[in-house]
Amino acid sequence: MLKGLFSNQNVERILLFLFVNERCYGSQIQSILGVPLTPVQKALLRLEKEGVIQSHYEGKTRFYQFSSSYPLRFELEMLLKKAYTLLSAQEKKRYCYIHKPRIALNEERERDRDRRKELQKFWEKLSCIRQLSFSVKTRQGQEQSTRTGRADVIVTSPSPAVLVFQEKGYWLLDHQIDTAFSNSFRWSLDLNASLISIEHLRYGTANPVFLFHLTPTKFHVLESVDAHLCAEDTYLGNIAWNEKNIDFHWRIIGPHKNNHLTYHYA
Repeated sequence: MLKGLFSNQNVERILLFLFVNERCYGSQIQSILGVPLTPVQKALLRLEKEGVIQSHYEGKTRFYQFSSSYPLRFELEMLLKKAYTLLSAQEKKRYCYIHKPRIALNEERERDRDRRKELQKFWEKLSCIRQLSFSVKTRQGQEQSTRTGRADVIVTSPSPAVLVFQEKGYWLLDHQIDTAFSNSFRWSLDLNASLISIEHLRYGTANPVFLFHLTPTKFHVLESVDAHLCAEDTYLGNIAWNEKNIDFHWRIIGPHKNNHLTYHYA
């Protein structure tokens, strides 16, 4: 779609992947999008040389992300957002899919056992949540706004594998209480599939709005298994947690949305 502008389809793929996932590394692009590694590496180096992206190392892996100093960053992201919303549902999911490398059967079984143990520990932590603070970053062109809020959380458990969060609190304006709000989310645990599902109950328990399937990907980290498409909007999410807190990050990308939400549960 943008190949005519960039004169290089790998550049288009890299920029779209970065827009959706915020960072990447070369072999990740190769694996997820099924393209040769060498052209991808050359495209990454070219984009970094031009100042569009920047890189850093985590261990031996070189990660890339948009450069905060690139003067046309917001204009570029608006263009990529439009291009992304015009992709087919299959292509949208392709850019968001979490790659799971092929491993031996015995390793796969061991990994599944570890995932189930991780989910059980996370589930215990989830049931103890009592408070929420959050921020919502909205980007429109060069305009970026951030709203914050806080809430009390009442957790109920209709069954051993279901938790319902009733969140009641306030949006804040200049650190002062502004507008009241309430939310209700249902978390469902499926140990056999190594998944936790999250639904919004804005229309009641009989008509839930599905948001995510999450699975452990590394120690104390859960990520959305796939992109969820709701009308023209795409939802992605990930959770990082420890013994004290749960940080839930999610993106909503659509024709009229480019939002990054951070929920801090304690």
